[in-house]
Amino acid sequence: MKVLSVNVGRAMAVKYTDAPSGTTGIDKRPVEGPVRVEAPGPRGAGASGLAGDSVCDLRFHGGNDRAVSAFAREDMDAWERELGRPLANGSFGENLTTLGLDVNGALIGERWRVGPEVVLEVTGGRIPCRTFAGFVGEKGWVRRFMGSTAGPGALLRVIEPGAFTVGDPVEVVRRPGHDITVSLLHRAVTTERSLLPRTLAAAAWMDGELLELARTHTEKYGTGS
Repeated sequence: MKVLSVNVGRAMAVKYTDAPSGTTGIDKRPVEGPVRVEAPGPRGAGASGLAGDSVCDLRFHGGNDRAVSAFAREDMDAWERELGRPLANGSFGENLTTLGLDVNGALIGERWRVGPEVVLEVTGGRIPCRTFAGFVGEKGWVRRFMGSTAGPGALLRVIEPGAFTVGDPVEVVRRPGHDITVSLLHRAVTTERSLLPRTLAAAAWMDGELLELARTHTEKYGTGS
């Protein structure tokens, strides 16, 4: 299990985003050399956890619970076959393109040591948005991505800061005692809301916005919904 690519994006003005600034950092490109990683700050104030990486819409992206994003090269390859076109590392706006790591099967709260210094903790999965759809340029992309069995890729918080680089090994150093995976949580918040009460088993580690959704749904509809 290793880092195949470290990707960062610069802010650019585009027509397909509804960010107040009119800019996005979703076009992430591979970079050479060590990249510094640290907790960026709370939701709504902190941006990316990677030095040199732009997050332009702090309403929905960035912050401590979404400091780093990861997508498996194996899942990217599956999308290449489905879409019939090449997808370079970073094509889904991910910071880390991994190889040999079951990103979507990771448990919420699972911790990864990346290289000799950095420890990341899984908090949830990527929720597709208008900017992502415009960037990919495929008709009906949001619905298509949400309904795919390929999985959404993971969002992570920084537990131990440091630097990582291309080729660094990824080691799973902790797995919590529940069964809520990135894929299951993604289904719960997108296409199968009845699963939301179940996801509260991972409440201690979950992305704050997704946790709020799960708690609100459970309070309104109960655990049997």
